[in-house]
Amino acid sequence: MLDNLTQRLAKVVKTMRGEARLTESNTAEMLREVRLALLEADVALPAVREFIAKVKEKALGEEVIRSLTPGQALVGVVQRELASLMGADLGPEASQLNFATQPPAIILMAGLQGAGKTTTVGKLAKYLRETTKKKVLTVSADVYRPAAIGQLQTVTGQAGADFFPSQATDKPVDIALAALDYAKKHHHEVLIVDTAGRLGIDQAMMDEIRAVHAAIKPIETLFVVDAMLGQDAINTAKAFSDALPLTGVVLTKLDGDSRGGAALSVRHITGKPIKFAGVAEKLDGLEAFDPSRMANRILGMGDILALVEEARKGVDMAAAEGLANKIKGGGKFDLNDFKAQLSQMKKMGGLTSLLDKLPAQMQAAAGNANMDQAEKQVRRMEGIINSMTPQERAKPELIKATRKRRIAAGAGVQVQEVNRMLSQFEQMQSMMKKLKGGGMMKMMRGMKGMLPGGMR
Repeated sequence: MLDNLTQRLAKVVKTMRGEARLTESNTAEMLREVRLALLEADVALPAVREFIAKVKEKALGEEVIRSLTPGQALVGVVQRELASLMGADLGPEASQLNFATQPPAIILMAGLQGAGKTTTVGKLAKYLRETTKKKVLTVSADVYRPAAIGQLQTVTGQAGADFFPSQATDKPVDIALAALDYAKKHHHEVLIVDTAGRLGIDQAMMDEIRAVHAAIKPIETLFVVDAMLGQDAINTAKAFSDALPLTGVVLTKLDGDSRGGAALSVRHITGKPIKFAGVAEKLDGLEAFDPSRMANRILGMGDILALVEEARKGVDMAAAEGLANKIKGGGKFDLNDFKAQLSQMKKMGGLTSLLDKLPAQMQAAAGNANMDQAEKQVRRMEGIINSMTPQERAKPELIKATRKRRIAAGAGVQVQEVNRMLSQFEQMQSMMKKLKGGGMMKMMRGMKGMLPGGMR
């Protein structure tokens, strides 16, 4: 997502290197490239015009003229205005859900069919359970799409929340009111209402969702929009914004191959903050949206904070500390430890997710690695280790020709794959020995070429 926009903006920054100062002419040339990059990314024309005007005003302002490094100052201006375009000017409180009401706090989800509303309801239920420890109830008022009610029941169960059953023969307003009554009686703190979508905007759809909204009076009305819609997202956003008092936006499918225009347009069109972003298909693939961090990623600065958060969620700190103490105490790094490191990486989203959050310079260090191939190799390495006996994992030096053939057969791979995995393990083992001695730079040089998929 947003790769093309990132590359175009990086090219703009490169052209500014060597410039002694920002002038009317080189700023105009730069802004032309930025305008093209935004239009190619399917950003709405009104949003592009406003963005370019603001960047031009700030770039030629006093704060940049005094800078010794105009190129860096320019990147700073673009970063701040990108963040502002996506809602940073609304303040951090604007992107948070409002629960200041008598329980249950009702969240109404609106959007077109196929935007990912139902899955997002499950993700949001899981997110609220884990981050706020609230008791969550979900209900489906979608009586048109086959299996919509069953789908929500499934994802709600996976999220560990409660589900209120409904029938396709019921009226949406009646379903929502019955769910609200149930939530009050059973002391639920949050009620999330999934509504029907259509393949396109129509009057009947808008009348129905307005009726549901009037009946239950939600404290949050979230517009769920597919980030891959491009310019269509703008028309959809405007229609829903006109029909409902929206309080926020949820962008879905940011992990797809969209050009990213919706992320930069939808806040401008609706005037409402983007509160969440769907970044993966799994139920834990919902993140609170941070405009400044998204702007950093668009400009190739990475999102180290998101990486740290992934580490906190996915890494077993006790296990990591145990391994560190083992190495410091002179213990031997074995295949059990190696497999544990692979598992930790998978919990953090895998190689692709980790690489996506790194700055552009660090991503370039990965060379032309095929990340899909790299992920397959990681899974293959785990399969090979799983085919070993506990004794072989603890003492890899025991693995000779006969054992290698048995392990290869058990993992369904060629013996050469076993040899390659053992070679990579030996490099990691050697790196750990250097770490024990404090040779950090030697360790970093030793990592070169040892990651799967051709990563350096």
